[in-house]
Amino acid sequence: MIVEQFGVEDWMDRYEEGARYNITDTCAKPLTLDELFSMTGEDRNAFMEAFFQREQTYGPIWGSPALKEEISSLYDHIDSDEILTEHGATGGNQHIFFSLIRPGDRVIAFTPSYQQFYSAPRSLGAQVTVLHLRRENGYLPDLEELRKAAARGVRMICLNNPNNPTGSLIPRNMMEEIVDIARRAGAYLFCDEVYAGVSQEDGDECPSVADLYEKGIATGSMSKAFSLAGLRLGWLATRDKEALAQFRRVRDYDLVSCSLFDEALAALALAHKEKILDRNRQIVRHNLPILEKWVEGEEAVSFVKPKAGTMALVYYDADISSRLFCHRMYYETGAFNVPGDCFDEPHSFRVGYAHDPDLLAEGLAHVSDFLRILEKEGLRSLHS
Repeated sequence: MIVEQFGVEDWMDRYEEGARYNITDTCAKPLTLDELFSMTGEDRNAFMEAFFQREQTYGPIWGSPALKEEISSLYDHIDSDEILTEHGATGGNQHIFFSLIRPGDRVIAFTPSYQQFYSAPRSLGAQVTVLHLRRENGYLPDLEELRKAAARGVRMICLNNPNNPTGSLIPRNMMEEIVDIARRAGAYLFCDEVYAGVSQEDGDECPSVADLYEKGIATGSMSKAFSLAGLRLGWLATRDKEALAQFRRVRDYDLVSCSLFDEALAALALAHKEKILDRNRQIVRHNLPILEKWVEGEEAVSFVKPKAGTMALVYYDADISSRLFCHRMYYETGAFNVPGDCFDEPHSFRVGYAHDPDLLAEGLAHVSDFLRILEKEGLRSLHS
């Protein structure tokens, strides 16, 4: 098996730890455990005392019943026995591909999106068709293009909703059409939904593919919308019994079970999920106008305003590759962003706006500083 370099993760690995102005991370502002217990009103001492008395076995192999009950409440038609806990959503995504994708299978994925959705199936010998989400369409799938691709036969269609890195949100009516395309093809419809729950407008959400489609498979995690990436706890959910049986079979080879502590803390957090989601909606709704005002005031950049999630894809007007743009900017100004080339979208960079608003504003000011540097070097404008 040949595994391609994971562009965005490799970039984060190399640059994130020493970043002065990290304005590209996509987790909603991480919670401390002090903040979590204070927000939820739970008794921290009682929780820890109970955990300290617990034998450190492997625990429930397919996930804590208490946690899976809380996860199932995120869905309309998913029972707790239709959920498996995972080592983060990335682990859940990989588990899905290893379980269901075989050499020669046809897979449809999209870009810009998370590279795992097309690189992982390709590494397993799948024939992957990558459809491009276009800026002029608000980064929403072209349904006619998808129908034509699926008509040739397809085993799995892979989505990310809300989308990373653009913040686009597939609305319910469009997702129902995508479900119809998948159903007609007899295909699995897999959707990574880790940013679900943090939209810009109340009620502006899309139901999970696991609720909409009998062969829909969804992944989620504690990392993004729930601000607890340190737990390394995710899950997959599906009503497809054959797929679930295969997931359990494969899981015995590479996961066995998740951390008892991670699952216990995740169950506590999800018991208060609306408090966490409300907190994070307030953050993204407060911070997006900061980014929007900066874009409006900086003639060298533009973007499609995101509808959900925690990030946006910002385009710049300069004759320099996005990798070199972000590399130089990091060392010359301290501003840290992921280049659009990591998402097959040149002359752009990803901004994560769900952290501290002062840090966001300061980081964006340093992006402006770097654009002035490029202007002095004569590297603007790309279109002149």
